[in-house]
Amino acid sequence: MALKTILPGKLGFGAAPLGNMFRDIPEQEARATVNAAWDDGIRYFDTAPFYGAGLAEIRLGAALAGRPRNDYVVSTKVGRLILDEIEDVGARDLGEKGGVFKYGRPNRIVNDYSADATLRSIEDSLKRLGTSHIDIAFVHDVAQDFYGDEWLSVFESARKGAFRALDRLRDEGVIKAWGLGVNRVEPIELLLALEEPRPDGFLLAGRYTLLDHARALQRVMPMVAEHELAIVVGGPYSSGALVGGPNFEYAPAPAEILSKVARIKAIADRYGISMKAAGLQFALASPVVAAVIPGASRPGRIAEDRAALEEAIPADFWRELRSEGLVNAAAPLPAA
Repeated sequence: MALKTILPGKLGFGAAPLGNMFRDIPEQEARATVNAAWDDGIRYFDTAPFYGAGLAEIRLGAALAGRPRNDYVVSTKVGRLILDEIEDVGARDLGEKGGVFKYGRPNRIVNDYSADATLRSIEDSLKRLGTSHIDIAFVHDVAQDFYGDEWLSVFESARKGAFRALDRLRDEGVIKAWGLGVNRVEPIELLLALEEPRPDGFLLAGRYTLLDHARALQRVMPMVAEHELAIVVGGPYSSGALVGGPNFEYAPAPAEILSKVARIKAIADRYGISMKAAGLQFALASPVVAAVIPGASRPGRIAEDRAALEEAIPADFWRELRSEGLVNAAAPLPAA
């Protein structure tokens, strides 16, 4: 089932921060943030076992407990099993996401994209979330940022295992849809080039943002459109860099990114536009983007995201960004 027919709105909730991303978030604050999202009308929640070694799923499930299950959509991910045994969090090899979840649970994380592990992962997620079913399952991080030179062999393992298992679960009605949840464009290109299996859409984090969108525009967005599928944009604020944070791609932002942010912000300030509004509305201007899922760990962020989505931005702002070379010439821009 295509993502666009499943997702209940353009604004979703990215639950990665609930896994104690970058900081130790108090339980009450995590719960209040999910409640704020619900009260705002958000009905799409994305999570993963990887986020805090199960912590984000546990917290999201607890916060949604008692809500009518058919009133909201949940996506989670497969490819990593969370074990009961404990490991040294600091010794984990997490590719480019090294210390992102150092405040999460210390449970051992095992990478496994086989069919059996996929089924077990979904069962485990159901328990942590305390729910009867998962709507969308994304195969998590089968890309270079985690596996380096080994990524193609990991992808092949997922092709033989997770992809086929999820295809079957979808056809049996156990899940409604599946796809890839990645931070790179290449795995999406590779999957769409296969004759089978057939995914329903993708979660692409960080690659279709105001700060970084050229590569996605070259191939991925046209391929997704050609297959009549859709993308959920994760990380629309580029790990916070777009809105004044210190990180880009889960690490300290390089000088060229900070310079680009400053140039965009100078133009935004002249027009009286918030950077959040520019980021969210840029991503949603693409016809293949079904939703954006900014992450949040503080209740006040939800109201900011909603306001950003509804903020009026004049066409001259976008034209100026394009004339200054800050937006790719091929990128669809929002209507004024």
